[in-house]
Amino acid sequence: MAIISDFQEDENKPDPKKNPSASASSSSPSSAKTSSFSATLDPSNPLGFLEKAFEFVAKESDFLTKDAAEKQIVAAMRAAKEKSSNTKKQPQPQSPHQEEVKAKKMKEEKKEEEKFEDLPTMKVQKAPPPEPQLDANGNPARGCLCVAMISMSGCVLACIIDPETSPNKGNGLDLENYSWTQILQEVTVSVPVPAGTKSRFVLCEIKKNHLKVGLKGQPPIIDGELHMAVKPDDCYWSIEDQKTVSILLTKQNQMEWWKCLIKGGPEIDTQKVEPENSKLSDLDPETRSTVEKMMFDQRQKSMGLPTSDEMQKQEILKKFMAEHPEMDFSRAKIS
Repeated sequence: MAIISDFQEDENKPDPKKNPSASASSSSPSSAKTSSFSATLDPSNPLGFLEKAFEFVAKESDFLTKDAAEKQIVAAMRAAKEKSSNTKKQPQPQSPHQEEVKAKKMKEEKKEEEKFEDLPTMKVQKAPPPEPQLDANGNPARGCLCVAMISMSGCVLACIIDPETSPNKGNGLDLENYSWTQILQEVTVSVPVPAGTKSRFVLCEIKKNHLKVGLKGQPPIIDGELHMAVKPDDCYWSIEDQKTVSILLTKQNQMEWWKCLIKGGPEIDTQKVEPENSKLSDLDPETRSTVEKMMFDQRQKSMGLPTSDEMQKQEILKKFMAEHPEMDFSRAKIS
């Protein structure tokens, strides 16, 4: 809060006995009349203060009726703004101790950057697409897919993965340059990086439908469209033991398993997903019921048996048939 106040002229009025000429001058009709102004400035509502000031000026003088008044007010406002800006730009004087701490910090950051430059470069290259394999009927066969080639220390490795394979223990997939696991609500991605990597050397961009992960100044390790949408505000990443980047992605649709992390990448067989029983017990009754239904349907499909929905439709049809024996259901089909 700030208070601005002008004092009345009486406080500074000259003594007539000491200076008769000054007394005569002050009593003349042409002398300037002064008035006191007092207002309180609320930082959250500065316009209210200015409105009071302008109302006072309009009441006590004819300044606002002049043609040049608006230009003079704008000029005064610009001058005040420029003065305030210059004051903020002026560097604050630092004590010798502060300068010493700053110099030490810059020296340490320089050493860290030198260490970062000495880290091995992670080269990620896309391998040429494999030639399509055909079965005896000339249709595309279920074969192996060459995903990527990665070099950690000069050795080039090929990652060969079946288009649909069994998930890892975390219901995801282990690749050469990263791995991912999932539960119904979220996906966790683990990206190994050279030992000693600091968080400021990591580039991680999480968008609704896109993920980009890598080290600054190097080709990205992951860069592609996500299998399904995520909630960016509920996603985060961290670096563990200075050797692994861990990324948590919160699914937008928390009732469906992901078959891959990045579209076009290797896929898992979601029918082989096996959520832990301990995790099911942590779910609320409605979600747990949905998960158990999904697991049952997956098992039924794998054995060529009807799902829970299909079984329910069959029961309804049987009941209807029993209630209407006069009708012919020989051509009835369940859709």
